[in-house]
Amino acid sequence: MASDDQILQRCFHEWMAIQEQELNQLLQALNQKENGGDDLTETSCTQLTEKSINSFQEYIDKRAQLSRLDISGLFSPSWNTALEKSLLWVAGCRPSMYIRLTYALCGSQVEFQLSDIIQGLARGNLGQISATQLRMINDLHMKTIKEEEKLSNKLAGLQENIADQPIAIVAKRMSRVGETSGEVDHALDEHESSMANILQEADKLRLSTLKELLSILTPLQGVDFLVASKKLHLCMHEWGKTRDNRHGRI
Repeated sequence: MASDDQILQRCFHEWMAIQEQELNQLLQALNQKENGGDDLTETSCTQLTEKSINSFQEYIDKRAQLSRLDISGLFSPSWNTALEKSLLWVAGCRPSMYIRLTYALCGSQVEFQLSDIIQGLARGNLGQISATQLRMINDLHMKTIKEEEKLSNKLAGLQENIADQPIAIVAKRMSRVGETSGEVDHALDEHESSMANILQEADKLRLSTLKELLSILTPLQGVDFLVASKKLHLCMHEWGKTRDNRHGRI
């Protein structure tokens, strides 16, 4: 029978495989457009972005179920590299990173395609984002940061509870370090249940932020964004493995 860690690890690797598969589909669609194909319509772009959202929804639903198995394993995942772990916020990425990535893509594409933009040749990508879209994205950014702060404060309070009753007091009374205690087990079970609740709230925020961002962007801009975000996710994992190997962690 697979251990809890193996089950969690399998969930992650299945998710990464889906990311790679969807990235290839998105790139294929963009390449067809760049080569003069007419297949990449608004409808097909919307279908691609909706597929990504649905996959993300399925992933966080599965994480919600698995969080009851081993929530500590999700907060300190053995399957992630040290680089990835150093960037985690509530067992995942900060939702505000979606907006930061959007800003970065807007700036880089404007710079790269400046001559085309001047001539009116650039169409549809994030270099062509409007002032209205930018205002809406900024509002989303501010709202998301506030929600992140609320969850960060909840998590901080939960972590501080370890130094409070009953856990700290029971530990002080123990005649032997690490001695089992029904009282401590009960308290830690409650702690882990609260951690699982915070993870679910964070995953919901990640999903809702992504949905709202994609609703602001045009369908083609949404495809452009998803390509960049999935590439970044996959690259960080591979770069992390390279650095782990360099430091003798593999």
